[in-house]
Amino acid sequence: MRDLLQREDTDNDGLITIDDRGPKDFPLGNYSTQHETDFTVRGVYQLSCLLQELFLAQKRSHGTVTIRRTQLEEDPVHRLTRLIKTSWWDNLTRRIDAEGIELAAPDPKPTMKGAPRIYIPPAVPEQHAYYTAIAKERPELRLDVQWLPKGEMTAEYIKGINHEPGILALEMEAELDQPEGKAITKQLKGCPFIVPGDQFNELYNWDACFCALGMLDTHLPVVKGIIKNFIFEIKHYGKVLNANRSYYLGRSQPPLLTWLAFKTFSAMKHQPDALDILKSAILAARKEYHVWWTSRPRLDEESGLSRYRPIGKGSPPECGAEVFSHVFTPYAKKYGMTVEETCTAYNDGTLAEAELDVFFDHDRAVRENGHDTSNRVEGLCADLATVDLNCLLYRIEEDIAIATQTYFDDSLTIPAKFCAPGDQPNTIESSNIWFERAQKRKDLINKYCWNEEKGMYLDYNTVTKQQSTFEGVTCLWPLWCGIASDKQAARLVKDAIPTFERVGGLASTSEETRGTVSEVNPQKQWDYPNGWAPHQILAWDGLRRYGYFDESARLNYRWLHLLTECFRNWNGSVVEKYNVTDLKRPHKVDAEYGNQGRNFKYAPQEGFGWTNASYIYGLSLATSEAKEALAQGLPWEDFTHA
Repeated sequence: MRDLLQREDTDNDGLITIDDRGPKDFPLGNYSTQHETDFTVRGVYQLSCLLQELFLAQKRSHGTVTIRRTQLEEDPVHRLTRLIKTSWWDNLTRRIDAEGIELAAPDPKPTMKGAPRIYIPPAVPEQHAYYTAIAKERPELRLDVQWLPKGEMTAEYIKGINHEPGILALEMEAELDQPEGKAITKQLKGCPFIVPGDQFNELYNWDACFCALGMLDTHLPVVKGIIKNFIFEIKHYGKVLNANRSYYLGRSQPPLLTWLAFKTFSAMKHQPDALDILKSAILAARKEYHVWWTSRPRLDEESGLSRYRPIGKGSPPECGAEVFSHVFTPYAKKYGMTVEETCTAYNDGTLAEAELDVFFDHDRAVRENGHDTSNRVEGLCADLATVDLNCLLYRIEEDIAIATQTYFDDSLTIPAKFCAPGDQPNTIESSNIWFERAQKRKDLINKYCWNEEKGMYLDYNTVTKQQSTFEGVTCLWPLWCGIASDKQAARLVKDAIPTFERVGGLASTSEETRGTVSEVNPQKQWDYPNGWAPHQILAWDGLRRYGYFDESARLNYRWLHLLTECFRNWNGSVVEKYNVTDLKRPHKVDAEYGNQGRNFKYAPQEGFGWTNASYIYGLSLATSEAKEALAQGLPWEDFTHA
């Protein structure tokens, strides 16, 4: 391995890529015949496969390493698929219990320091006792076990514990255990979940939903665990959280629970617990819908649409002051402080500026929106009834209606633990009320968000009472949830898709409305030219829903080709987001947070959660001819003319 790196890794980054200037060949001996040179490994892809296999083999064994020739000649489509299914999902799976807390509790974000800490909701005293016992039995963990308060979670409380951040407890189930020679006992076991990867080591809301889409065939127990953990969060934290860290207690993320529940039910419908999991998810989503998404201040009563308006105070503690240097710099100059000092003064309350309060109200909404950050929502997100959120809420309304009608005899009983404020325990609901809510929201989205001139859906500003002019690829979400008419769908295909389609798939926003990147308008990670897995997946499904199979296949192929070529040319890299205008170096994204998934040497061991899923799901929609062309490295244009 050392010889290989010295010969081929000319930029000394621990990877073999197209940027390296080595000879691009490496002779190998044959272990069985003892020939000194029996096979020469040629080209960046095979050389990087060799490096990866050597590194992984050395991790498993300290003896002689044997690499099979087939391991180096495996085509990239098959190799990437195999790694995701047989290794990367396992490496991204977590549990919070005695076995898993050492891996799950640490927070790798640069701003998070100190001993691991876990916060326990007051309604689960058995978990507090459980983790207190672990802390005593394993002092080397330095685990700090804390109660959360009873009653409503306030912005003041959340800010007050930002200096003592910790992971939030998730669902645990009792399992029977009988050590040899001892009596049977019940042991608590954490429900499994998936993390995105890199510095994100917790259960994220919409990340996990998209990850699950790529795990249904191979990791169904983990997907079921994700749903159970989301239900636990709604019961004890009032919503599915942005992620299960204490500094996320005041905000959620795009709600996809019912979508995930139906996908999971379809994959496990013959299992005995299938209907129970679906019902619990539907009941939990109903509670979250009333408690969080359609209550004030998120509900705009005038338009009837909802907005992202989380609770909180100060700047987000998961981000360093440098992320907001463009915001704090004018105040740093005004008060003669550094940006870091200005951020600290603002957060501890010694510096009061109303404009900063407004900015961070919107910034928290941007993060709850999931598109952190984008010029589409920056500085105004808390006022926007976004197309994406209201499409998701329409989907929830439709899903609850369909589940009630189809699987629960059109009679859904609401038990006390899933009651929202104003509910009477054991109230019975039919599907009608949810179909009516869905129809009302569909009409409102089309009234306030459809722009006939552009042939797109645009966000609606509930304060200015005007549509936004910013063009985002979320304008395609009405295809996914089914609120567009056939005429509107045709306009979206004709006018919207060309606005966002590039050689590597769909960009998140239009180049025109993003504006020129400059010091005062820095590149945002959710803006053009960057593309993200969730947008691709929902566009593929939306187009297929309306019968635009060719367009869906084309966009699918472009994205899969981009991922495959990045994997082929960059030592197995699979990252959070991509520049969809650049097939040569798409992972080298210059934005405020860099690019997660690039921080490895020698061999990738995780990829990145939802990107992994988009690859697995995208391939499930692709033809065998498309898969063969992807393995050969053919761009879309060459594939269609072959």
